[in-house]
Amino acid sequence: MSAGPIDPPARLLMGPGPITVYPRVLQAMSAQLVGQYDPFMTATMTETQALYRDVFATANDATVLVDGTSRAGIEAALVSLVAPGDRVLVPRFGRFGHLLVEIAERCGAEVHTIDVPWGQVFAPEAIEAAIREVRPKVLAIVHGDTSTTLAQPLDELGAICREHDVLFYCDTTASLGGNEFQTDAWGLDAVTAGLQKCLGGPSGAAPITLSPRAVEVVESRKSIEAGIRDADSVVRADRIRSNYFDLGQILDYWGPARLNHHTEATTMLYSARECARILLEEGIDASIARHRLHGDAMLAGLQGLGLVPFGDLAHKMTNVVGVEIPEGVHGDAVRSELLADYGIEIGTSFGPLHGRVWRIGTMGYNARRDTVLVTLAALEAVLRRNGARVPTGGGTEAALDSYRAAA
Repeated sequence: MSAGPIDPPARLLMGPGPITVYPRVLQAMSAQLVGQYDPFMTATMTETQALYRDVFATANDATVLVDGTSRAGIEAALVSLVAPGDRVLVPRFGRFGHLLVEIAERCGAEVHTIDVPWGQVFAPEAIEAAIREVRPKVLAIVHGDTSTTLAQPLDELGAICREHDVLFYCDTTASLGGNEFQTDAWGLDAVTAGLQKCLGGPSGAAPITLSPRAVEVVESRKSIEAGIRDADSVVRADRIRSNYFDLGQILDYWGPARLNHHTEATTMLYSARECARILLEEGIDASIARHRLHGDAMLAGLQGLGLVPFGDLAHKMTNVVGVEIPEGVHGDAVRSELLADYGIEIGTSFGPLHGRVWRIGTMGYNARRDTVLVTLAALEAVLRRNGARVPTGGGTEAALDSYRAAA
């Protein structure tokens, strides 16, 4: 087989993620590698930790990267905090709550769930009632679930967890950087994220932060002494059941001792560092406002085309919107034509929403006026070709009206 140079087609990624990467991030990723204990390398790791403390809005020392996609961060958090037999409560309001359940079950947890219909979120009282009944060690919840495009309010849950001595873990992959998130102020013990949504990078590094309380749990499960890792070490029944995702060892690697665990993914380190730099240079509040501005314009434009939004708009994420696929229109055919004719990608959804809604993102580098207007204009043309009756210019005009109103 003869393979030529990599040459991907031009794409405008307007789905729920991954998204078009910031050019500055791509440039950072082209930087030369150094050895894993080179002073430049360890200094860059330390800088990245400090940057992500600001991104997560935390003072946690234990703020690092897990090498792998956002799911690697989720698994590292759960496998390191949850021992076999521990009770875990997962409130599910979309696809990714089910993922938390699967991972926690693989950790040997006794998993309990509560559910709301897709398109709704939980009242804090419902979660507190379940905590009283289940008495879990860990509450595991998603902040923004792109499958439903909704964000679960978290600001009251930390106090509830503290009152009942529950560890509070959250997956904020889809929301961090584009929606308000306060690790310390909201009382979170463990938070994981990914780069490929509002942070505007590629998938492949998972920022994570742990409170001192969470670190104490991780440290208590170490099955070996003083970083000595050999076959004669005592094996404890509750030891962390993964080597790669053992946060105790990962923290040792990122900490002052720099104990070898793996070879850091240098290019992804550069990428994560630049994602954080871009966000913090803009300012987190400014980034949230930008995501809200363009998310509101996209929503208005879709409504201007006569499309019906999905879910409770009072809890919609700033960076992605779901709309019902019009009756008589083949959703996947529209998506295929958008991609083939315009180079624009939008998303379908999962489970009960597959084939029922489209998910359209405005996040990271693509949270811009031009991308919103181009996507709406292209979608209008494709909808008309597929038999939908849509107002001429209805999408772009409604979006422009939204921008004018916000000015």
